Amino acid sequence: MRLMFGLVLIAGLALAGAAVYMAKGYMSKTEAALQQELQIKAKTGGLVEVFVVNKPKAYGEPLTKEDVQKIYWPKNALPEGIFIEDAKLFPEDLKEPRYVLRDMEKFEPVLAIKVTEPGVQAGLNGEIEKGMRAFAIKVEAADFLQPGDRVDIYWTGGVAGVEGDLTRLIENGLKIIAVDRNQKKGVSDGQITNRTMTVAVTPEQVARLAQAQATGRLVTSLVGIGDDAESGLIEVDSRALLGVVEQAPAPAAVEEKVCTIRTRKGADVVEIPIPCTN
Repeated sequence: MRLMFGLVLIAGLALAGAAVYMAKGYMSKTEAALQQELQIKAKTGGLVEVFVVNKPKAYGEPLTKEDVQKIYWPKNALPEGIFIEDAKLFPEDLKEPRYVLRDMEKFEPVLAIKVTEPGVQAGLNGEIEKGMRAFAIKVEAADFLQPGDRVDIYWTGGVAGVEGDLTRLIENGLKIIAVDRNQKKGVSDGQITNRTMTVAVTPEQVARLAQAQATGRLVTSLVGIGDDAESGLIEVDSRALLGVVEQAPAPAAVEEKVCTIRTRKGADVVEIPIPCTN
């Protein structure tokens, strides 16, 4: 009996020791996880739920509740104008939807600058500064050009007195405020196509571009971010392109003057050359 009691006591102590060891290990892991969470919170300021789009949205499309979802975002890295509350993004008295002002990819945060106010259609008025005008031009442009980019515009056409076509830089650093999104079947990404884009210009530039569009063809060249350098006169014609140098005409040959006298020899009259006196 005493032997049995001793065995039970030993087993109980062993189980108790194991339980204490396991509890200590669990507490250590919990403490480590807690410390790691506190470190993350200290770096991020905590996490908050923000609205993001759950699928790609293009310019001009309506934004509905089915287009968004919430994800966690670091509190100390919240972009300006982000939406956190449902009532801010979709007010209770909302009768008309918001519209997308900038293309957004899946899981991109919804920002105030990327959507219109409720019921306001997406348009160009908000993109035009005071004194500027929106002017749509047809150009040969690549698909990578986006609203907000700046481009140089070159004109190519015929000029009186110039053999072949002439290409000249006519506008520098124009801001694109809209791009034709109609995709043509069979056109691959990056391919140069004829497209319509809208730029912000002064009234004088409107006249220049209208005249250029009516008398030749226009192409664009993308300006790099932060490049504010002004370009001078740039023009190239066929001769300059191929490095052809126009040769001066050869001097006309001077005809040597020959003086003769006529004399009769028998029945024949012959001409005999003599030195010219003048």
